[in-house]
Amino acid sequence: MTDTFSQPIALVTGGSRGLGRSTVLALAARGVRSIFTYNTNLNEAEKVVEAVSAAGSQAIALQLDTGNSATFAAFTGQVQTALAELGGDRLDYLVNNAGISHHNSIAKTSEAELDLIYQVNFKGVFFLTQQLLPIINNGGRIVNISSGLTRVSVPDSGPYAAMKGALEVLTRYLAKELGERGITANSVAPGAVQTDFSGGIVRDNPEVNKMVSNMTALGRPGLPDDIGPMIASLLSEDNRWVNGQRIEVSGGMVL
Repeated sequence: MTDTFSQPIALVTGGSRGLGRSTVLALAARGVRSIFTYNTNLNEAEKVVEAVSAAGSQAIALQLDTGNSATFAAFTGQVQTALAELGGDRLDYLVNNAGISHHNSIAKTSEAELDLIYQVNFKGVFFLTQQLLPIINNGGRIVNISSGLTRVSVPDSGPYAAMKGALEVLTRYLAKELGERGITANSVAPGAVQTDFSGGIVRDNPEVNKMVSNMTALGRPGLPDDIGPMIASLLSEDNRWVNGQRIEVSGGMVL
C-alpha cells in the first residue's frame, strides 16, 4: 500500500460536476487525493467524495463561491485544515476549473453581466491563486481551464471569450514568475463539451449538438471524461517540462 504521506494532493475548484468532477476522479485513479470545491450543490459534492473513496483514494469537499474574493483568506484556512486531515500541509496541484457561462453580444452585454463573468472567470482565479501560492509546494503544478472560444469566434461569445483570453495571458505570466520555484502553469482549452454548463446547451439541444459534431474532426462533441484524464496527465511528472502553454482539447474543432 502506498504511504499516504507520499501521495500528491490537488485542489480542484468546481469539482462537484462536469469537467471538475471528471478531473477529481481521474486524479483519484492516479493515486492523487483531492480537496475540491462546490458552490451550492452539497449532495453532488458528497457523491464525488463517495466515488473517490470507492476508487481507493480520498477527497474532501469545501464550499466556495469563486466570485467572492473576500472569502478567500478564510477559505485558505479551511484548505489548511483539510490538508491536515489528509496528512499533509501543502498542495501539489491547483486546478482552477470553476466558471460561469455568458451568452450575449458585446453590444448588448450590460456592465453588471461583464462584472459577474470578470469576478468568477478571471478575478476569482487571480486572487485565489495568489492566496494559495504560499501553500503550494515548490515543483507544483497549476492548470487553468480556458476555452476553445479564445481561438474560434462564435456569435454571442465575445465577453466570455475575452475573460478566458485574459486567463491564458495570466497563465503564461504565472509560468514565468513561478519558474524560480519550479512551479509550472498551463491552460487547458476544452472545445464544446456535453455537460450542464451553459444550461446544458451542447448536451441537450439536438441542433447545437449536430452543429458541433459537424465542425469537429472526430465527429462528436466532447465528454467530461475526454477532458478530466488529460488534465490529470498534464499534472503528472510525465509532463514536467510543459510550461506556459495553451493546450486545446477539442477533438479537432474548426480545423
